[in-house]
Amino acid sequence: MKKVFLFIVVGFVLATSVFAKGLSRKEYIEKYKDLAVREMLRTGIPASITLAQGLLESGNGNSLLATKGNNHFGIKCHDWVGPSMKMDDDHKNECFRKYDHAYDSYKDHSQFLTTRSRYAFLFQYDSNDYKRWAHGLKKAGYATDPQYAHRLIKIIDEENLHQLDQKGKGNDLIIEKPTGTDLADIDSDYEIDPFGARLEIANGIHYIVTKKGDTFYSIEKNLGVNQRKLLKYNDLPKNYILQLNQRLYLHNKRGRAARGYNFHRVKEGESLYSIAQEYGVRLKSLRRFNDIDEDYRPQLGEKIYLRNKKR
Repeated sequence: MKKVFLFIVVGFVLATSVFAKGLSRKEYIEKYKDLAVREMLRTGIPASITLAQGLLESGNGNSLLATKGNNHFGIKCHDWVGPSMKMDDDHKNECFRKYDHAYDSYKDHSQFLTTRSRYAFLFQYDSNDYKRWAHGLKKAGYATDPQYAHRLIKIIDEENLHQLDQKGKGNDLIIEKPTGTDLADIDSDYEIDPFGARLEIANGIHYIVTKKGDTFYSIEKNLGVNQRKLLKYNDLPKNYILQLNQRLYLHNKRGRAARGYNFHRVKEGESLYSIAQEYGVRLKSLRRFNDIDEDYRPQLGEKIYLRNKKR
């Protein structure tokens, strides 16, 4: 009887372990690589970095956070207003974002990096330079692990993920909707989103230049910044109508220009507003630096200070 009982127990354990087996690293790569490439083409974040972070943060998609919350990148709640779940991390019972699908996690990861100013410097790096991106993520504070950058690079090198960073650089890539996964039928608009590829940076702040067909709605849908915030970030009135070829910042402009840009010589046709937009500086800061009021019109050749005047 004891032998029979032991056989049943062993058989149950073996069967349970088989059914509980999660994804391998290579299975995870095969399942999610197209999403990583899609996000690279949409936002400029290297596919190798996105996939390596997904592998590392989710334990090849097998972590509790990934399996129960579809959170593949360990992103905490911060200013999140959607579903969440509590888990122990750096501290006990921390709040993490929860998603309906893994796809939502990938898209939110892109938005997280593209709309937070502390990551803005990363987008000055080439999307082929995964090593600089890895070290940059650590420098920006994405993770507390001191070996975080080296662990990402190790995964990329071992799996040759850097090859994904070449996808779509010519006309050789057609991204198809994944089949046989939970990603297959959740997005009827799977074509490459043109907005992310247009992201530019000034003074460490992301912006786009508007094109024909752009609306506040389409910008919010694709980049996650609503009209009210866009108007605020760009010193625009509430009833403003979007114009062509207009620079629109996606988060707050800074209180002064970047180092090395102390003043600007006014050119023909320029206004104080256009100068503020060119350097990513708040309009009220320029007025303060130059001791001028709201009605002031800069004169051709005039020196407009972009930082505090040196005493």
